[in-house]
Amino acid sequence: MFPSPSWRHLRAAAAVACAVFAAPALAQSDYPNKSIKIIVGFPPGQATDVIARLLAEKLTTVLGQPVVVDNKPGQGGSIGAAAAAKSPADGYTMLLSATAPLATNPNLYKDLPYEPVRDFAPITLVTNLPFVLVARPGLPVTNIRDLVALAKAQPGKLTFASSGNGSTSHLSMEMFKTATGTDFRHIPYKGSPQAFTDVIAEQVDVVFDTAVYALPQVRAGRVKLLAVASSKRSALIPDVATIAEQGVPGYDSGAWLGALFPAGTPSAIVNRLNAEIIKIVRTPDMSERLNKLGGEPLSSTPEEFSAHIKSELRKWGKAVVDAGVKIE
Repeated sequence: MFPSPSWRHLRAAAAVACAVFAAPALAQSDYPNKSIKIIVGFPPGQATDVIARLLAEKLTTVLGQPVVVDNKPGQGGSIGAAAAAKSPADGYTMLLSATAPLATNPNLYKDLPYEPVRDFAPITLVTNLPFVLVARPGLPVTNIRDLVALAKAQPGKLTFASSGNGSTSHLSMEMFKTATGTDFRHIPYKGSPQAFTDVIAEQVDVVFDTAVYALPQVRAGRVKLLAVASSKRSALIPDVATIAEQGVPGYDSGAWLGALFPAGTPSAIVNRLNAEIIKIVRTPDMSERLNKLGGEPLSSTPEEFSAHIKSELRKWGKAVVDAGVKIE
């Protein structure tokens, strides 16, 4: 027979068990007890970085701990996404991602060191960055129907600029070409400033880009605004019709930003940050600041954001296949 355990031994064992099971709960109830890092996969000054800094400022106040931005640019935002995916899942490293690292890059690059669905715990969508289609001043069109008619009358003659091969601006036009049965010649650049310089100079016919970058050029009379690219009109320019409204049913293109933790982050922490970020995004001050940047406030549950990522992977994957885009 085995000796019966003494009451003292039983009590000690129970104490150890309670400590083991209570540790995660204690850690979460004590959260946060140190600074939080927001990784941004783009250089300082770009839209994702600027919005991350606005969010960090507000979160520092509500969480009572410093929230800092860590820029890790490269590979269209994927270097930053990879760093976030490999970080400890303890709620102290967050990623603010644009569309590319989670939806377009996985369809473009063969060997990304992360998988957008498996390796992240979505928190919430944060901002919509509507795309618009603009034309050079001298192009004889004022709307989408005019542009489609001109393109069909001159197949392969019209040109479009983009901020780079495989970029959202490039793939937006590839989706447009497929939807309208038109053929435009691609002129890739290394960023929006270079692309717009040649559209303004009448060297290239049209370009898709964010309202953040395009609207100042439109207001200065340097380019012509033809349409909003998203499925719904933008609150920034409510009088401008969408591409879908102008005869291309179902067309929907644009960029978004969302906050994520590494996969495995405790759900209590994910839900806490979901609630805090949504409160921040919905404040009049934050909404006004986002609007001035050309962005529109967004919010979602973690589950809705997860479904959105999967949907965007499918949409941009089709655009990549249709365009035959390959990036080694």
